[in-house]
Amino acid sequence: MKEVEIKETVLFYDTDCGGVVSNIAYLRFVEKARAALFAALGMDLLSMSETQLFPVVIRTEIDYRFPARLGHEVTVTARLSSAEKVRATCDFTLSVSGSEGASRLVAEARQIVALVQMPEGRPRRIPPEWFISTD
Repeated sequence: MKEVEIKETVLFYDTDCGGVVSNIAYLRFVEKARAALFAALGMDLLSMSETQLFPVVIRTEIDYRFPARLGHEVTVTARLSSAEKVRATCDFTLSVSGSEGASRLVAEARQIVALVQMPEGRPRRIPPEWFISTD
């Protein structure tokens, strides 16, 4: 199972007037982690631009658990959790470190993606190496 981790510091533009991270910022964190995950799978931004083959999000779910705040460092872990013929599922966990160093879950997310060949907009098969082994 392929997995990557990124870290994002919560800045002013990520928060509301109370210093709590807004839901659109969580989505931005997830998107950055998804880009890193697909780069690790061999689909970095430059190669997508050259091949015109893109992982297109067809569904996003986010469950908020605890509010991240201004100044927190959010760790986002992204993993490819399943692959089917023409779509794949990516799971994300977002956490912050507490005052004692323990990690606290702030959100979980899931995205379903399909590979789409542009400019035709036609779906393409998921590469066989993305399929998860159950050995």
